[in-house]
Amino acid sequence: MPEALTPRAAEALLRPTSTGNTTLRAMLEHLHETGRGANIIGNDAATVTGITLDSRAVQPGDLYIAAPGARFHGSRFAADAAAAGAAAILTDLEGEAASSSLGLPVLLANDVREAIGELSALIYGTDEHCPELFGLTGTNGKTTTSYMIRSVLRALGRETGLVGTIEISAGQTPIPSILTTPEAPQLHGLMARMVELGVTSATMEVSSHSLSYRRVDGLRFAVSGFTNLTQDHLDLHGSMQEYFATKAALFDLERSDRAVITVDDDWGHAMADHATSEVWTLCTTGERDADWMVTNIVANSLGHDFELHGPDNLVLRATTGLPGDFNVSNAALAVLMVLASGVQIQELQEVLEAAEPLTVEVPGRMQIIAHSPAAIVDFAHNPDALARALSSVRSTVPGSKVIVVFGATGERDASKRPIMGAVAAKHADVVIVTDDDPHSEDPAPIREAVAEGARSEIAAHALQTDVHVIHPRAAAIAAAAAMAGENDTILVAGRGHEVFQEVMGVNLELDDRAELRRALVAHGFSPLASSEDSDLPLDEG
Repeated sequence: MPEALTPRAAEALLRPTSTGNTTLRAMLEHLHETGRGANIIGNDAATVTGITLDSRAVQPGDLYIAAPGARFHGSRFAADAAAAGAAAILTDLEGEAASSSLGLPVLLANDVREAIGELSALIYGTDEHCPELFGLTGTNGKTTTSYMIRSVLRALGRETGLVGTIEISAGQTPIPSILTTPEAPQLHGLMARMVELGVTSATMEVSSHSLSYRRVDGLRFAVSGFTNLTQDHLDLHGSMQEYFATKAALFDLERSDRAVITVDDDWGHAMADHATSEVWTLCTTGERDADWMVTNIVANSLGHDFELHGPDNLVLRATTGLPGDFNVSNAALAVLMVLASGVQIQELQEVLEAAEPLTVEVPGRMQIIAHSPAAIVDFAHNPDALARALSSVRSTVPGSKVIVVFGATGERDASKRPIMGAVAAKHADVVIVTDDDPHSEDPAPIREAVAEGARSEIAAHALQTDVHVIHPRAAAIAAAAAMAGENDTILVAGRGHEVFQEVMGVNLELDDRAELRRALVAHGFSPLASSEDSDLPLDEG
């Protein structure tokens, strides 16, 4: 969120400009209808016009949600919410005393988190009026695929919205992106604003965090898609099985009408078996049976032409200008999700041929900064994404080398650190280990864990890879530029579009794209005039 925006101002951007009035009595009746226990202390005819979890973001007339938090119960801030103009409070038994002492009506729920999504939908009217929603989940590829879906929908003449890691937009209106998926009240407010702005279809990245924390509750997806599942976020989920179960919740019939699930591996097959919504399966490797198969992949400049073969001899032909086999997978998933929404196949084929909507720009996703040497910034921040990115950038020029600059995030899954080091050593010629976002963790042990993974891989397989540990990150990027020849490739991975590095609670300005451009100039190379003119996204990471 831009530093100039207060939480209150940012919250206002995530809401419609006008709302109705919803009574506490109506909310109570709704909770009873859905089997949620609740009662009211005070005036049940009181009305609210908005809803928020953040006492700093309260707008006059809001229902303030005083819910249990990681460190404090929200009732601790109920007085602040009341002073800011809250009209009523939603809380549980733990928050009852602090909330009811303020003179505001209080809606008591047995489980506040379970009630938030439903009440947000009721207050903002998204239970009846909402854009057609396309949801993307998986470890890698969500961002690129969501941009592709939006591009195809625009080619079909739809007014579109987007909720994702890089940006939130409602039609042509950009909105500050606060989280990969905002909280449920913000999401429902945003959907209502999209309706107000004439948006008919919206694409959303649905992270495992958003499912765990019930941020997408109360929303119904017309089509949801699954990209893949690889090791990530085990600091939250504990195991791959739990990570899988969290993602799988998106494909329950109560959340999604239809699902398109990539079944290139065992996790995809398990996801398709688990889903209770209507499922289309997609195989992009030709190695497994599926409803839809990617065939006839042919290189076309940087990208590929390919065909999708489905039931009843249906065929779709498509092109993506983005390099990497995995972008064929992303493109195929995007096409099928749009088809699954009810678009006629001939109409879809026509826009795929006329507009090439599967060639899109996504900031920080394999964004090319220079051509000689090839200098690229990508968001790859887990082992699978790093391996795929590195495999995609190797030059065919004899003697050329791949130099990778990356680190691992602090306060996250520590088990993937040596794995990422091993991946880098296997796929690159020069590995420069540096800092990613250490957060509040000492960065030195993080660097050493990554570097040790690289050294172990080199020793185990007698590799010739060089390993360097260089910090701060800007110095590591400069060192990569100093080592590079004009036929080499530099990949700066892990942070992508991000412009701040968090170190001990402080956000330091750091944009890998700007640092790489500066380093190239300092060593006599000529970067492209503007990175915004040269975005070539490969994958989300």
